[in-house]
Amino acid sequence: MSLMSDSAQTLPRIVIIGAGFGGLWAASALARAPAQVTVIDERNYHLFQPLLYQVATAGLSPADIAAPIRGILSRQRNAHVVLGHVVAIDKAKHIVRLRHRDVAYDWLIVATGARHAYFGHEEWAAFAPGLKNIDDATRLRRKILTALERAEQEPDARERQRLMTFVVVGGGATGVETAGAIAELVKVALARDFRVINPAMSRIILIEAGPRVLPSFAATLSAAAHRALEKHGVELRLGHAVTRCDEAGVMLGEEPIACGVTIWAAGVMASPAAQWLEAEHDVAGRVIVEPDLSLAAHPEIFVIGDTAAVRNAAGKPLPGVATVAKQEGKYVARVLLARLARKAAPPPFRYRDYGELATVGRNFAVVDFHWLRLTGRIAWFVWSVAHIYFLIGFRNRLAVALDWIWAYLTFQRGARLITASDPEE
Repeated sequence: MSLMSDSAQTLPRIVIIGAGFGGLWAASALARAPAQVTVIDERNYHLFQPLLYQVATAGLSPADIAAPIRGILSRQRNAHVVLGHVVAIDKAKHIVRLRHRDVAYDWLIVATGARHAYFGHEEWAAFAPGLKNIDDATRLRRKILTALERAEQEPDARERQRLMTFVVVGGGATGVETAGAIAELVKVALARDFRVINPAMSRIILIEAGPRVLPSFAATLSAAAHRALEKHGVELRLGHAVTRCDEAGVMLGEEPIACGVTIWAAGVMASPAAQWLEAEHDVAGRVIVEPDLSLAAHPEIFVIGDTAAVRNAAGKPLPGVATVAKQEGKYVARVLLARLARKAAPPPFRYRDYGELATVGRNFAVVDFHWLRLTGRIAWFVWSVAHIYFLIGFRNRLAVALDWIWAYLTFQRGARLITASDPEE
């Protein structure tokens, strides 16, 4: 039995799969649309992924960077939220199939994001987890803190050093920020917490297959980040690809690196959307879309964010960052509003690149606005303000700002909790 009013059932049905940046921004932009907007997600919260690594390194609590989807859309009268896991899309019947129900649509927006990519070695996932959701972050936080607790009780010096070695695979923004945050955690925040071990003697190793970290940034900013990482005590291994991951550590070619925790930040694959849609896709699984972000031969279906393969004016793929997903979500909403009003469609989607930011621990960041490049403390301030501004909700902005001020003044991190245990731990 449906709980929707008869008038709601007669409205055009816009279904959005995924409440990440793309899906949520599309839904919000459709607030005044004469349509029924249904948002489907397998989790009940929207996550601010750029700060997920801070949860993994005990800098923030999960609730600081997440907000319930229903709460975000509670004042949007035409929005409905469905908690469910998508298993298929029936394009012929215009149905999204969930595990326990079907959802019909007139227009469909697929914004299901990305998952970790292990380049054909999916077995590595068990030993080198990545960061895509809160469960990943709390699991990594648990692994990092548990490794140090085990090292405190380990009598063998070699095993103790292995437990105190942390490897981050991937030198993009996520890898650089994670390595810097771990260095700050073990060398500053935890420096006086243990009696047997000295956490400041931990090794943090950042591995990047390419010639430099932050390859999407200008070379000068990449070099500045490189120097900052080394100043924080991070060992950089550039031009080396991981050839194996297991419970003992990683292999670089024939060189073994024994470590207690391995973190994967080396690559992503799109969600299974291309399989659901039986659509053409690139090597990363991203769906090939038309200039208006619709699916070829199916103008009623749109694919956005990390799930879509979209290129800029120079022919290069757009990066998998929040600003791309937000702009694509707003654009698709404009297309649908034009269709609902029977007006001319907007011009093809064009991404406006406002720049990139990345931080390397305390007091240092790199900012590339293209017209302005900054490094050091002023860049770190810009990075901090930008991330607080783009968080969802006043409560989260205030909580993160206060946590950061407290950590800055006291050199402490308040979220150092081991909240559960894995069988192998």
